Amino acid sequence: MRYLFSTGLVAAISAGVSLLRGTREQPITWRALLSWLSWGITMALAIGAVVDMNRERRGVLVDADSPQSVKKAKKAQRLQFRSQKALADTQDHAQDARR
Repeated sequence: MRYLFSTGLVAAISAGVSLLRGTREQPITWRALLSWLSWGITMALAIGAVVDMNRERRGVLVDADSPQSVKKAKKAQRLQFRSQKALADTQDHAQDARR
């Protein structure tokens, strides 16, 4: 339920509704088909983002091409940097205590 109201999904659904209203009484042309194809791709990407967010939240491995995996990698880098900095600070304090 939490992910049903994500901005990407809401935007894709509202775009689909407006596309449906705009093409309801119009003849089917190649432009209309391209519009529906574009909407389908947008909807698939929005659903994929929701699935990736859910997987990342549960701790399941997320595909490397997902924006969620990039966030996870950056978070791991920050944690590694902080731990290295804390270790260096501890070593500096230990050296100062020896003097």
